[in-house]
Amino acid sequence: MYVIILLMIASLTLAGVFLAGFIWAVRSGQFDDTCTPSMRILSDERPPGSGSSFPITRSTSRRKAR
Repeated sequence: MYVIILLMIASLTLAGVFLAGFIWAVRSGQFDDTCTPSMRILSDERPPGSGSSFPITRSTSRRKAR
């Protein structure tokens, strides 16, 4: 019987922690704009200053075989 009470207290405490985390995320603006990040990949425009379209550059010079 004591185990059931202990598990109920533990589950309510954990639920309270998750609820507090959710309230903190909403108040800090984590859920303000949920549409733009998923739509950004569909646009062809690159943000200014993004540089090259290829993030990895390779050297074009090669050593000669001896």
